[in-house]
Amino acid sequence: MGKPLTEQELHNLAMNIVGKHLEANGYEFMGVNSKPKRNPQFVCLKDKVLHFIVVRAVAHPRNPNAYDVAFMDKMKEHAEKIEATAYYAGVRLTNAVDPNLPVYLNEEYIVDYDGLIKI
Repeated sequence: MGKPLTEQELHNLAMNIVGKHLEANGYEFMGVNSKPKRNPQFVCLKDKVLHFIVVRAVAHPRNPNAYDVAFMDKMKEHAEKIEATAYYAGVRLTNAVDPNLPVYLNEEYIVDYDGLIKI
């Protein structure tokens, strides 16, 4: 068995997945914050609108699209003060061999990411 990924490593992996999606969809990065407790993780510009994107790595069997409503409402209020739009991006990362095991370094995993959820 390999070494299980740390919370920060899982977060970085989720950030990379969301970052590639944003890049492919024409978002321009204004700010990136890779610390899990610092929000939002991405501040982007697209079509002259500022976007706040909160990224969360989620473990199996949790639903990657379920988010902390009270927290995201606060993020939305913060975004609206500066005419920005808030989004949630949940990424479930699951061990490809056994979903009950953690995701290991240099081993296969399954990504469950449905894109941005507008708040």
